[in-house]
Amino acid sequence: MTTDRATLHPPPPDPEAVTDGPVHPDHPVHADPSDRADHPDHAGSDYPDHPYDAGSYHPDRTPIHATASSPYGAADPRQDDGVDLRLVGPALAAWGAAALALGWSGGVVAAVCVVAVVVAGIVVLGAVRRPDRRIAGALVALAAILLSAVAGAASAALHAADTRRGPLPELARRDAPVTAEVEVTGDPRLTRPRVRGAQQAPPSVVFTADALRVSAADGAVTTTRTPVLVVVQRTKQLSTWQHLLPSTRIRIAARAGTPLQSTDGIAAVLRVTAGPGPQVVRAPDALQRFAGDLRAGLRAATDDLSPDARALLPGLVVGDTSRVPPDLDDAFRATDLTHLLAVSGSNLTILLVLLIGPPHLSVRAERRGLAPLLGLSLRTTALVGGSVALAFVIVCRPDPSVLRAAACGLITLLAIGTGRRRSLVPALAGAVLVLVLYDPWLARSYGFLLSVLATGALLLLAPRWSAALQRRRVPPRLAELIAAAAAAQAVCAPVIVMLAARVGLVAVPCNLLAELAVAPATVLGFAALATAPLVPPLAQALAWCAGWPTEWIAGVARTGAALPGAELDWPGGWVGALLLVAVTVVGVLVGRRLLRRPWLCVLGVLTLLVAVLRPAPLTRVLTGWPPPGWRAVACDVGQGDGLVFSAGEGTALVVDTGPEPTAIDHCLTDLGVRRIALIVLTHFHADHVSGLPGALRGRSVGAIETTTLPEPPGQAAFVRRTAAAAGVPVIAAAPGERRSAGPLSWQVLWPPVTDPGDPAFSRASSRAVEGPNDSSVTLLLRTAGLTFLLLGDLEPVAQQALSAAHPELTAVDVLKVAHHGSGHQDPWLIRRLAPRVALISCGAGNPYGHPAPRTVQALRSQGARVLRTDTDGAVAVLGGRDRLTTTVRNGRRSRGRPTGRRRARAGTCAGCSSPCRSP
Repeated sequence: MTTDRATLHPPPPDPEAVTDGPVHPDHPVHADPSDRADHPDHAGSDYPDHPYDAGSYHPDRTPIHATASSPYGAADPRQDDGVDLRLVGPALAAWGAAALALGWSGGVVAAVCVVAVVVAGIVVLGAVRRPDRRIAGALVALAAILLSAVAGAASAALHAADTRRGPLPELARRDAPVTAEVEVTGDPRLTRPRVRGAQQAPPSVVFTADALRVSAADGAVTTTRTPVLVVVQRTKQLSTWQHLLPSTRIRIAARAGTPLQSTDGIAAVLRVTAGPGPQVVRAPDALQRFAGDLRAGLRAATDDLSPDARALLPGLVVGDTSRVPPDLDDAFRATDLTHLLAVSGSNLTILLVLLIGPPHLSVRAERRGLAPLLGLSLRTTALVGGSVALAFVIVCRPDPSVLRAAACGLITLLAIGTGRRRSLVPALAGAVLVLVLYDPWLARSYGFLLSVLATGALLLLAPRWSAALQRRRVPPRLAELIAAAAAAQAVCAPVIVMLAARVGLVAVPCNLLAELAVAPATVLGFAALATAPLVPPLAQALAWCAGWPTEWIAGVARTGAALPGAELDWPGGWVGALLLVAVTVVGVLVGRRLLRRPWLCVLGVLTLLVAVLRPAPLTRVLTGWPPPGWRAVACDVGQGDGLVFSAGEGTALVVDTGPEPTAIDHCLTDLGVRRIALIVLTHFHADHVSGLPGALRGRSVGAIETTTLPEPPGQAAFVRRTAAAAGVPVIAAAPGERRSAGPLSWQVLWPPVTDPGDPAFSRASSRAVEGPNDSSVTLLLRTAGLTFLLLGDLEPVAQQALSAAHPELTAVDVLKVAHHGSGHQDPWLIRRLAPRVALISCGAGNPYGHPAPRTVQALRSQGARVLRTDTDGAVAVLGGRDRLTTTVRNGRRSRGRPTGRRRARAGTCAGCSSPCRSP
């Protein structure tokens, strides 16, 4: 029997049975109908939105309510109508206009705004004269979009004018010294050290500020209000700069410079490179001092936690990432969990849900959370929630995601307090509109874009995907989690590709696993934050409890990032983004069909697992890397050195680790290296040692051997600290030292003995060591009949001294060219070595011109095949003395041919695909 569901009528409800909690006179269910007669949503009726009115009920219930299990209809009022998109158009118009106007001159913006206002007026007049209400409504909507665009463009023009105000822009163009009085507007943050060639740039403290008073070198003093970026570097008081709070006014002596991009929202960069510390002119205001005390109290409460929890908990709660180490930060980036450290809207959502319960029940009698338990009325709940949101912004700082979340929350709370219908999509659109008008620079912020995209996906895509999964018998809660993570990743991934040229394959599962611990860590962390100033022991106990879920999140990030296929290289820029959008759309369409066939779903999951885990045998078959029987590999580590020599199954000797940890870690992982017999660091320049943490990550290491000259001191200390943290001993290389591991054997040829009392001391050799490059550990290795000579970064004088100290040194099979193939080479040594293969490790597009064309030509003139990591990628050496072959990472393999005696190799030599000439 069939029944028209729209005509089913429930029995009249019992007013006493509407709720189990206290009755609130201003709740929509319990309010006096006479109080609501003038409400716009109830015009013409005391209470038309309910299925009953003054003891009767309406017969025309919608199908959603008619089929609901409750006699009062469906619990979610958003299902009654379609998604309200009326504010989306104006929000997007204001956003786009602001983004464009920030790069235009004031005159162009004014002209465009005038034209748009005139057109909007004409559209409104046309709407008034239209009898058709639909057409008139469309015209009014068009006028609203035009006026929103005008507002966005005008606000952007006014804010862009700030960057041209005062004398700083001109002083910055002249790179002039200035004395400025500035007011701090953002939290100072410590930048990560960067490797620049052989040196590691020291960390800097960076913060935004408003320049209020500027004194030029000629004595001119100007009062202004210009946004600037302050960079403090090469000073001994960095810690004092880090403790500055927003609203603090300080006086600085700096050199003005132009910003990297004209769209950064700043007029100049003020670089402070000298001085004892900040000279405070005015202390921060009481509100910022209170927020600073809360943040400091949370840091103090976490002091006794494990390293990961100690670093991560302040970041999860208030976005304080000052303690997060580089390796953990890299792990969060690789797994796309950085939104947890950015204090995303989920933090505020958790707090508001504690107060008001699920948003769709927040104005109903069945509402949950702390508010009904405390007997708070709807208006009081909205006021308390608004206070929580404002306090959240103050303590966590007004970052893009924080502002977006707070604006959405305030709009939703306003809807709750007024009793009007609300929807989170209009709330999001309204938040975007308000924030773009308030700060137009957000229109060009990738962080703001990612935040809005993720929230929109959670509101529009996630419910549909969750329903589709539930129809396939996936448990509701699991379906919601999977849909939310997948939807956010689908819309954010193209933007991430534009910035990082990569796709995270483990992002969705890592977000799902981390989500299990986010709520308890956030709630306990905020509890510790609130109690720290009052009861520090209680705050420490709460922080200890929060440390457990926090460690889980850190473990998820580290484990996911350690997987071989955690990230997939992808074309960057707009091309890569559009390509990923196309792939995603095709994937969604195909996925709908896959869900209907369980065996295809299983096959898809297995394929993804193989792509992520990358089992070595299968990877070798599919990609040809690593090639079977490889003897040595020059890893592609950028502008630096990183060589790996096979010492048995899963074991290797590593010589240098490159400028950053990720590249050498990926290279060793691809080669299946789990144990390192010895790490040789030829010298302490950053492009050879800064990647050491990556080589140590997840591997057992026998020892680290270094040169005898501990310069630069900072990098030498870094190696000792890193080794001590990993429990690996550090030893010094000794001339003449011989070692072996599996099929490998090697001898240390250089640096020379520096102790005059040593019998092996040579004054001529010691005079050749004039710096870190000349102290490079030089190794002569032998494996499978092949001879390798690794020259480190030896300069010509040291190369000549090496030749003189070792007259027995003759021709070699493979030469690691000194100093990344620079033009500073000893031509006689090249002729003497006459290598069959020359390996040059350098970075693509490096500013040093490595390798030098004359060096490459000199090597080729001796019959060597020159392979470079900047053009060939990682290079593997295979075979033996009679058949030397090479393979590069992109799959091209040279043709090896048997050779006769080493010196009789005119014509084509083994491992070379082009003619080689004898010396």
